[in-house]
Amino acid sequence: MTQGLTHNTGASVTVELDLASPISSYTIVRADGTPVGTADFVATPGASEERIFFHTEVCQDLGEHGLVALLVSTALTDSIRENVTVVPLCPMFAHHLQVHGDEFIATGGAFRQPTPDDIGVITHAALGET
Repeated sequence: MTQGLTHNTGASVTVELDLASPISSYTIVRADGTPVGTADFVATPGASEERIFFHTEVCQDLGEHGLVALLVSTALTDSIRENVTVVPLCPMFAHHLQVHGDEFIATGGAFRQPTPDDIGVITHAALGET
């Protein structure tokens, strides 16, 4: 999935979804092809798929806040459309849902608080263990 957007500076950017195993990501890419931000997650399969967002990083020279907002909003919009539960282990996702969680749920989103087991899932994914 690729989505063209405009950053709050007016620069044209694209948000791309890379579904990989074990770690997937949303990446913001400048018009020249340079990646400038990423939100990493691990998808847990099952009766109700979950995406554990655990790391978000953006290029600070473009205005960090605007890029984070683009990544978070794109990921959350996708989670609603795909009926995926969000697990906000990443502080940026956790903060957004702390402030806007009721609105997210009202528009069809679902999220739950992370547990120690979620940290284990991320650790195993980072080590390449299945």
